[in-house]
Amino acid sequence: MKLTKKRHACVRLVKDGHTLVVDPGAFSEDDSAAGADVILVTHEHPDHFDPAKLRAALEANPAAELWTLASVAGRLAAAFPGRVHTVGHGDTFTAAGFDVQVHGELHAVIHPDLPRITNVGYLVDGTVFHPGDALTVPGHPVDTLLLPVMAPWNKLSEVVDYVREVKPRRTVDVHDALLTDLARPIYDTQLGNLSGAEHLRLASGEDTAA
Repeated sequence: MKLTKKRHACVRLVKDGHTLVVDPGAFSEDDSAAGADVILVTHEHPDHFDPAKLRAALEANPAAELWTLASVAGRLAAAFPGRVHTVGHGDTFTAAGFDVQVHGELHAVIHPDLPRITNVGYLVDGTVFHPGDALTVPGHPVDTLLLPVMAPWNKLSEVVDYVREVKPRRTVDVHDALLTDLARPIYDTQLGNLSGAEHLRLASGEDTAA
């Protein structure tokens, strides 16, 4: 399986000629969902959920399907009957040869005054975990943790402790569009030295074996 980093929270996984895309949001490239057979969306915030990108991908490939939580599915299900699936914590499914487990229920706390929305993470083929906007511990061994390194709801110490709890073999940065180039070496150093896992930062369009 090949993992390709796209901008911000979006990644593409390719296996046996099939493509799975997670969170092609507003910060991601215009073609981030193009050619997808399977699309997974973690929650409704626009940096993870861009309706126009999803509609374009679903229209271009009549076999493509979307799995997501109810708040997102409700906005697209009518236009693509039978192709938009609602999932929640504990669900499992297989799509285009990818085995997916769903973990988590709530978005991380941004501020106590703001209500928490739903958020799910996806463990793909038992190896790659994308938590969305939460520090969800899946309760299963994880080889590659897609790590949200910079957000209004986290800080570096929490990110390090999250990696220590999940115990992946390696981490790959996601949720990084807000992180300036000036700050990246600080994050690279601290995550590499403190987290206990190999730390990998990919530029948009770079890929690695997953």
